[in-house]
Amino acid sequence: MWTDVPVTVDRGDYPDAVTPWEDEGWRAEALGWAERELAALGLRVSGGPTVRLRPWSVLARLRVEGLESGSVWFKSAPPDSRFEAGLAEALAGWVPEYVLRPLAVRPDRGWTLLPEGGPLFREALDHGTADARDWEEMLRQYAAMQRTLVPHADAMEALAVPSARDLPGLFDRLTTDAELQSLRPKLVDWCAELAAYGIPASLDHSDLHDGQVFMRASPKRFVFFDWGDASVAHPFSSLLVTGRIAARRFGADVLPRLRDAYLEPWTDLGLTTSELRRAVALATRLGALGRAAAWGRFVSGGRDGQDGSAEGAARWLRELFTEEPLYT
Repeated sequence: MWTDVPVTVDRGDYPDAVTPWEDEGWRAEALGWAERELAALGLRVSGGPTVRLRPWSVLARLRVEGLESGSVWFKSAPPDSRFEAGLAEALAGWVPEYVLRPLAVRPDRGWTLLPEGGPLFREALDHGTADARDWEEMLRQYAAMQRTLVPHADAMEALAVPSARDLPGLFDRLTTDAELQSLRPKLVDWCAELAAYGIPASLDHSDLHDGQVFMRASPKRFVFFDWGDASVAHPFSSLLVTGRIAARRFGADVLPRLRDAYLEPWTDLGLTTSELRRAVALATRLGALGRAAAWGRFVSGGRDGQDGSAEGAARWLRELFTEEPLYT
């Protein structure tokens, strides 16, 4: 049916990015898979999809009959992030209260069918129905999810979720730049100090912000999604992106409150408050390595057909040594 219906395509700021959507055979296979999986659930696709194309994903909203929300989402991850489909399925079993349960996954292709998740946290903030206190609660719930996932770290790596446990090794894989390599001893010292606190590895979303979270009001609950940047890493690294976004919205003065709210589920580790706060300062600085690695996995094309992955990764690596710590 897909050749007979109108399709709306949004390319955003990447009009020249090359994605699988340009391949007619791929489109037919992907949308045919989605249609069959929905039919197996007693659902019928109605009308053409609305497609959002970015260098890092193909996202299609499919209108569906027989579903209260009226639509579902198909997502295709790029080759180096195909783990996202299998991870989404596993998370629905391990921490179902914190994530969306996929309607179907095809891990070998990186395809996922997801239900509507409800209003975004960002929308609630924009409309004035949420504030910085809600951001604190979001981080408490996110940290609680990470604590639950600690025993599953090895299982996540078995699903091909990238590992960022060996940060000096990751740094060496990301750059051979002589100037950056000259700073490696400083990186090794930070890593050794952070490791000495004994905080276990867990899932790091790596791009956690208000546009990657659904907010449900009654009872107040947050649901996390979009795991394509994720890695198995120091859990506190997640506060890097979320802190930057929160500071833009509320001002930097909010950061100590957000940090301490996030740390509440970790206070049983036997560390002092000052040790936990120091671990946040170190982990968020070192989180730039995870961001550099994720950028390299995702961006395979940009404006004018140019590949922006190398420069994006290099920018994060430079910030690792030049930016002041976000949390002190």
